[in-house]
Amino acid sequence: MEQIKWPFLKQTWGIEFESSKGAYLYTKDGRKILDAAGGAIVNNIGYGREEVAEAISRAVINNSYILPPFLTPEREALLDELRNHWLPSHLTRIHLSSGGSEANESAVKLAIQYQASRGKPEKNIILTRSLSYHGTTLNMSGISGHEARKRGLESYVPSPTTIETPYPLRCPLGSFHPDSKDYYLDNLRDTIKRLDPRNIAALLMEPINGSSGGAITPPEGYWEEAEKILKENDILLIADEVMTGFGRVGIDFACNFYNTRPDILVAGKGMGGGYAAIGGTYSTDVIADSIQSAGYEVMFHTFAALPQSCAASVEVLKTLREENLCERVQPLGEKLLQKLNSEVGQHPNIAEIRGKGLLIGIEIVEDKSNLKPFDESKKITSKVMQKGLEEGVFLYPGGTGQYRDIICLGPAFIIGDHEIDLMVDVLKQSVDFAVENQNTI
Repeated sequence: MEQIKWPFLKQTWGIEFESSKGAYLYTKDGRKILDAAGGAIVNNIGYGREEVAEAISRAVINNSYILPPFLTPEREALLDELRNHWLPSHLTRIHLSSGGSEANESAVKLAIQYQASRGKPEKNIILTRSLSYHGTTLNMSGISGHEARKRGLESYVPSPTTIETPYPLRCPLGSFHPDSKDYYLDNLRDTIKRLDPRNIAALLMEPINGSSGGAITPPEGYWEEAEKILKENDILLIADEVMTGFGRVGIDFACNFYNTRPDILVAGKGMGGGYAAIGGTYSTDVIADSIQSAGYEVMFHTFAALPQSCAASVEVLKTLREENLCERVQPLGEKLLQKLNSEVGQHPNIAEIRGKGLLIGIEIVEDKSNLKPFDESKKITSKVMQKGLEEGVFLYPGGTGQYRDIICLGPAFIIGDHEIDLMVDVLKQSVDFAVENQNTI
């Protein structure tokens, strides 16, 4: 019988891991690799926590599976943890799913159902942004601004309706132009006017771009003013914080950097820290009550709110609080950014180092003077990753295809000075290697 192959498509940087502990991965051949990405910017409390494993074990024995709408002790404990310690007070309704893609799908469904429940079914356009990523389902792939992840699907997935992503480095007015905020706000206004606000249900956005753009932060004041524009036009704000939520950027949610109050908030990765498949869609009484009054259903996913996933999430979130791990993120991030800027900030092929907390992006270009990217055939990102693995650090790939060769750092919150030094040293070696070997296959 022919051997079953894994993964589905062969990866040039594939590797076999035997175990993981703390911030490190251990290969089958005995090598120790620092996970500078927390997997997929997921792990926050470190790998191998026995207390989380024990919580999962207890939940499996107590309630291996219960239909999602029913309440269990594990679900009740998670609701209490979220309500008492994490969620903004105006977000009182919680819909659980198995990850970020499902959670974003749920958010979009809620927004459209809400508008229909108000007698406005024509308000069904979901605005997204030109540079964005919201999940791997067909709908989320379609409406995301991530060309590389819908190649071969273009004939089927929905076409996105987008505004421009505020991208200070690549603002059409010029890099870090003083009028960049107004330029991007005008684009939002013009798009709403062109489409007619009576047709738009919501804007789905990442307050700070995840790996799609590599931790792009908008110009100061942008989100505060954008939120006002949306409210004036009766358009909901959906914040996708799958990657930025639960302390990743140094505070509980990135929206709080910008004093925004999203109508719907989506979070996932850090909610379970990689110990369980879980995501959350959080909304308001106004939205939920309107949907219910109209007689609509909000359908659950089969494995949503799995008791063992809820138990894992409670333990992860409690660990973040009780060990003050989120308080470590901002100073660690500042130290990492400082060292990156000192060691590689002047590198001729690094256009920008950016980010908040422990979500950091490094953009690599062929020509720093005009921000020209390397040709895609050079496979710069893959070469950086491969060299990083050889030198003992896993670096995470970012970019959308159109904007590419972005490396993301998103390690667990337990790292220290040694890990920071190792990440920076290996990143520098890996970028040098990729550039020097750009013409090799």
